Amino acid sequence: MLEKQLLGTIKKQNLDIMKLFANALVAVILFTFGNQLLLADDVALRTGDQVSIRLAGVPAEDGAQVSGIYTVDGAGNINLPYIGKIHSSDLKQADVQSSIENAYKSSGVYTTPIITLSVQFDRLVDVEGDVRMPQRVRYTPDLTLLGAIAATGGFTDYADESKVSILRGGKRIFVNVKKVRKSTESDPGLQPGDKVSVPRSFW
Repeated sequence: MLEKQLLGTIKKQNLDIMKLFANALVAVILFTFGNQLLLADDVALRTGDQVSIRLAGVPAEDGAQVSGIYTVDGAGNINLPYIGKIHSSDLKQADVQSSIENAYKSSGVYTTPIITLSVQFDRLVDVEGDVRMPQRVRYTPDLTLLGAIAATGGFTDYADESKVSILRGGKRIFVNVKKVRKSTESDPGLQPGDKVSVPRSFW
């Protein structure tokens, strides 16, 4: 009899502990994902960001024509059907949604457009050419050209370090990394959507 009572007490205590653990786990998950969603809505768009835009409140055919993936261009704009360029850089997600809806209304294209905009927040920089591991490098505010190259394993033995290029917004600039290493030229900071190309030396 005593053994049964002890077993019952132990089982009850174990259940109570499991409930407490489960509740704590749920709280942590809700806190974490809630903060991520809040931060996602609060982050301003930047050049190179890719955004998914969905248009509702209009005929299905029109919605399908406008809905899609767009990129914030070098001038900070998103180019949309019928209304052209909408400035988006440095604006938050909700502000861009409102701007697009208002543009469609004011232009008389749609009377009740509903725009849903979601952003890919994994901002990336492409590094290609004669580096050891060509890949897309995750962007951080302090990412520089040398940092991006280091993240790909560095130059190969055949790389031309004097003619590394950065493509941004349709414009290409050339950097002599040898001079950067000697501190005779500055190490340029990178932006999301940049494409770094390392050519092969012909010598």
